[in-house]
Amino acid sequence: MHQIARQLPDCEPAFTPYYVDGLLELARRARLLEFTVAGEKLRRRCLAYLERHRLPLDVGGGGGGMAGKAGGYDLVLSCSDLVVPRNLWRRRVVLVQEGILDPAGLPFRLCRRFPVLPRWLAGTSTTGLSGRFERFCVASEGYRDLFVGNGVDPARIVVTGIPNFDDCRRYADNDFPYQGFVLVCSSDARETWKRDDRRAFIARCRKVAAGRLLIWKLHPNENIARATREIETLAPGTLVYATGSAEEMIANCDVLLTQYSSTAFVGMALGKEVHSYFSADELSRLLPLQNRAAAQNIAAVCRELLAVETATPVLARPRDLTLCAS
Repeated sequence: MHQIARQLPDCEPAFTPYYVDGLLELARRARLLEFTVAGEKLRRRCLAYLERHRLPLDVGGGGGGMAGKAGGYDLVLSCSDLVVPRNLWRRRVVLVQEGILDPAGLPFRLCRRFPVLPRWLAGTSTTGLSGRFERFCVASEGYRDLFVGNGVDPARIVVTGIPNFDDCRRYADNDFPYQGFVLVCSSDARETWKRDDRRAFIARCRKVAAGRLLIWKLHPNENIARATREIETLAPGTLVYATGSAEEMIANCDVLLTQYSSTAFVGMALGKEVHSYFSADELSRLLPLQNRAAAQNIAAVCRELLAVETATPVLARPRDLTLCAS
């Protein structure tokens, strides 16, 4: 979202972490959503980034609650529509794909069959099914086909690439101290109530490593103490990182193992040997465009919508944007 805003210098942006309302907001305040992007841990991480870059905020009162209260926004950009807060229902929204989707299992099929069910029950597999957006900017033609197959209106989809995965080559310029190792980028499956046989996964990683240096990069949402303890017990000698750039580690590795992580795309784009819960053919088909222009492309979509809104504005002024920057 920050990259997109940089491409719209004539607009006045405001940023907020991803937020919820109603019963979900009550659950968030009760710390029942800590396993999600709406939880306090990831909210603090997002706010730290926004404050570090001195970006304008519109985060609501009391440290949480309904964001976007400043109002008057001509356009809203968000990286997810699993929850669309009430104050966005009448706004023009551009949805931007964030990364890889959860597998479309039984919860996905139930949400499609019974639209009254909350989309978040199926995780990110139901991305795009709210219909509460003007345009949906996606990573590749492969993803366009996937979203159309899932039931998203094809007229609203624009293949732009996505800024966080459109230039994976840039990660090769780094100062990570290791080269030629086997890297594991695990997922927060257990924290988000998915099945995860961590013992079996660690055994598989050790088998692939076959005596080579094994480095493990934990997902930011994982239980760090538990995961580190398991790895140290079952794969002694493994270097475990809870922080740092996974992408730069991928650029230096020989082999990448992931579960449901979007980092598999970085490995594919850099020509690494990739092992994932998704097949290599599927990852290749969905691979985000490496066009180094996703933010510009999405900004162009925004400009088109703003131009259509008022071809002859009564009062000429910079446009206002609110960006959910989880």
